[in-house]
Amino acid sequence: MLNIVTKSFNELNTDELYKLLQLRSEVFVVEQDCVYQDIDDKDQRALHILGFKDGSLVAYTRVFKPGDYFNEASIGRVVVEENERNHSYGYAIMKASIEAIKNKFKTLDIRISAQTYLTKFYNNLGFYKVGEEYLEDGIPHINMLLH
Repeated sequence: MLNIVTKSFNELNTDELYKLLQLRSEVFVVEQDCVYQDIDDKDQRALHILGFKDGSLVAYTRVFKPGDYFNEASIGRVVVEENERNHSYGYAIMKASIEAIKNKFKTLDIRISAQTYLTKFYNNLGFYKVGEEYLEDGIPHINMLLH
């Protein structure tokens, strides 16, 4: 069972901040072998959706209100710890992120920049592709929308 918590940047304690940055680095930098600047001065504006299993952070996203990242609300840095990917935690953290946007920002217009290989995962959540594939930090991505 995943315990999901939503916090603003200022509500995060130092341990939570450390763990979310560690998880993002483990997956996006090390596992995906992608050297990029993860700490991008956007975390301060984001809502952080943290998924804990037995007290350990295993899933995470950050969400933005309309205008902070895209014209629409957005979800990014979607990550599940490698050893926990067979429990549908990706769906759970994304559904919690969509609900957080709905409740906090009063909209369901959401744009994401999705890694292309995850298109079907996002389709299953109601997102659809818009535009052409592009490279972001050397990884194929596609814009997707949910209305």
